[in-house]
Amino acid sequence: MSLPPLIRAIERHQVVLYLLAIAGGVVLGWSLPDVAEPLEYAITPVLGLLLFATFLGIPFSAIGQAVRDTRFMATILILNFVIVPAVVFALSRFVADSPALLVGVLLVLLTPCIDYVIVFAGLAGGSSERLLAAAPLLMLAQMLLLPLYLLLFVGPELVSGIEPGPFLEALIGLIIVPLTLAALIQWWSRKQAAGKAFTAVVQAMMVPLMMATLAVVIASQIHAVGQEVSALLAVVPLYVAFLVVMVPVGMACARVARLDAGSTRAVIFSGATRNSLVVLPLALALPAPLALVPLVVVTQTMIELLGMVIYVKAIPRLVTSEPILRN
Repeated sequence: MSLPPLIRAIERHQVVLYLLAIAGGVVLGWSLPDVAEPLEYAITPVLGLLLFATFLGIPFSAIGQAVRDTRFMATILILNFVIVPAVVFALSRFVADSPALLVGVLLVLLTPCIDYVIVFAGLAGGSSERLLAAAPLLMLAQMLLLPLYLLLFVGPELVSGIEPGPFLEALIGLIIVPLTLAALIQWWSRKQAAGKAFTAVVQAMMVPLMMATLAVVIASQIHAVGQEVSALLAVVPLYVAFLVVMVPVGMACARVARLDAGSTRAVIFSGATRNSLVVLPLALALPAPLALVPLVVVTQTMIELLGMVIYVKAIPRLVTSEPILRN
């Protein structure tokens, strides 16, 4: 099998591969607890590579195109940064008495996905190209608004107890630096064939990098929080409820905006999928009293991937090929 067909096959089966990586991480970390400490040192480099590859796939040059697509863009922004926060606030009240669970739920559910949402939406017949163009604005908006929402929903007392040093270090080292490098590489790839080839190789590694990240993070964390399984189970219904609620909410937003079927499917996926692996470095930088937060974030990833299997089959049946409303 040549390389391009192999890459396409990997992308087509990526959900199964992610679930296998998660299962492998659980088995490894639970059966060999001594691997937890060395694997913790591997989290930063593997996550940094994944985020660099993720950001490299964001078309920064398409920001103008996204802005001009006013109706779709307005729908995506209002859904993710006005309606979703209201839904998340309501769901988070069920764990409001546990700071670690509360922060974890808010951290992951308030940040819309910018990477594999494009793949899943495309598999369901959604307008993946529109989501791709919208990715830079979604990333910028969540970086600006997440601190504000945390302050509003968690309160200044808990937020003030978070040491800014490790948090800023994670933000700069694992988000801002990879984001800047990705933008520079994109500029290079537009000028030189070598840059384009380098970008293609990195993009081909996306699925293996995400598999490695999931396996390393879970294997390094699973045994240490074994006594907290009951606490983590408390967030599972919230994540399931979020996936269920976002289908009619996304459909309603698209109907109001008079979007066609492909755009409607894209809106639903954007509202439902979250940016768990991008916010993971921030979760890992939190102080000891919030040590459970990374597992709360990763739990959402596991639930979401299972949900995407259902979404890819169900959304095309719920949203037919006919436009919801014609102009």
